[in-house]
Amino acid sequence: MRHLKTTELRGSTALTLKDGGEDDPNDIVTKAIGDLTKTVNERLEEIEKKADTSKLEDRLDKIEAKANRAKDGGDGDADESAQVERKAFGTYLRLGNQTPPDEIKALTVSSDPQAGYLAPAEMSTEFVRDLVEVSPIRSVASVRGITSSSVKYPKRTGITNAQWEGEAEESEESAPSFGQLEVIPHKLTTFTDISNELLSDSGGAAEAEVRLALAEDFGKKEGTAFVNGTGAGQPEGLMTNAEIAATVNGSTSAIDPDKLIDLMYALPAMYRNAGTWGLNGTTLATIRKLKDADGRFLWQPSYAAGQPETILGRPVIEIVDMPDVASGTFPIIFGDFSAYRIVDRLAMSILSDPYTQARKGVTRMHATRRVGGRVLQAARFRKLKMSTS
Repeated sequence: MRHLKTTELRGSTALTLKDGGEDDPNDIVTKAIGDLTKTVNERLEEIEKKADTSKLEDRLDKIEAKANRAKDGGDGDADESAQVERKAFGTYLRLGNQTPPDEIKALTVSSDPQAGYLAPAEMSTEFVRDLVEVSPIRSVASVRGITSSSVKYPKRTGITNAQWEGEAEESEESAPSFGQLEVIPHKLTTFTDISNELLSDSGGAAEAEVRLALAEDFGKKEGTAFVNGTGAGQPEGLMTNAEIAATVNGSTSAIDPDKLIDLMYALPAMYRNAGTWGLNGTTLATIRKLKDADGRFLWQPSYAAGQPETILGRPVIEIVDMPDVASGTFPIIFGDFSAYRIVDRLAMSILSDPYTQARKGVTRMHATRRVGGRVLQAARFRKLKMSTS
C-alpha cells in the first residue's frame, strides 16, 4: 500500500492521503485547503471584532497630535497637561488608592523613590502689588451726592451799600448782587480683560484684585484732578483756580519761615482757624529742616499719642500731587478745604461681561465713575508762590 503525504499547510496542519479511496486525491487536497482558509478568515474576523479599532485610532491620533505640537514648540500641550494633573490630583485626594489607573498615570509626572505622587503647581491667592498713593482731598473737602446731571449753587457776590445820612435826608436804595456756580460731574471710564483660566484658577481672588486695581486707579485719577484738574472734561483743581490769592515767598529755591506766617494770617480769622496746610512729602521734609538762628528746628513734631503734627498750630495733610519747591511753583496751600465741593453723580460701577469676548477666553470688566469738583469760595484759600515778586 502506497502513502502520499502533503507538505505543511499554514502552520503545523498536515494531511495524509491513502490509495484505495474512491475520491480524487487532488480534489481532497483542494477541499482541505479551502476549509482551512475559511477557518483562518473566520478567526481573523473574530479577532477584529473583539479589538476596538476606533479607540486605537483615537489614541494614535492623539499621539500624532502631541508629536506635532512638540515639533512646533507650542505650549498648549503643557497647559493641557497641567489641567489633567490638577484634575487627577483632586481625584486622588478624594479616592486615595481607589483612584482609577488613568488618573494615577497623570499624577506620576516624575520619578519618586518613595512611590508617592507629586502635587501639581498651586495658584496662590495672595497678590503682590505696589503702593498706590492718592491725594486725600476727598477726606477734607465737602462731599455731596446728587441725582441730576449737575448742581447749581447760588452765590452772593456783593452786599448792600448803606450810607450815613443826616436828619430829614432821604435814604438811598442799594441791593446785594448775586450769581451762581455750577458743578458738573464728569465721566471717568475704562475696561480691562482678564482670562477665564486665571479667574477659575485663582478661586475668585483674581476678580477681586482687578476690582481693587480699578478702585485704586480711579481714586488716584480723582485725587490728581481735585488738585490739578483743568475743569474741562474733568473736575477743577485747587491749584488751577485763578481766583485763589498767593503770598510771594521772596526766594525761588528756599522757603522763608516768615512767609508761612504771612500766608496764614492773610486769611480772615474764621477761615484761618479752620485752615489746613496742604503740601507733598518733599516739601514737608524741607520745612522740617528749617532752623532758627540758634540751630533749633522750627517745626516741633507732636509727641502726644493721637495728635497730628502741625505747622503754626494747624494740621497738615500730605498731598502727593502738589508740586515740589522750585522757581515759579506753588508748593504750599493753606485754607479751609470745606470750600472745595465734590459731587458724586454715580459711584464707581463695575460691569462684568463674560459674553462678548468669550471666543477669546476672556471676561471683560467695564468700570465707570461720574464725579465733579470745584472751588466754591476762593477767599478761603491762599497759596505760597516760589518767586521774588
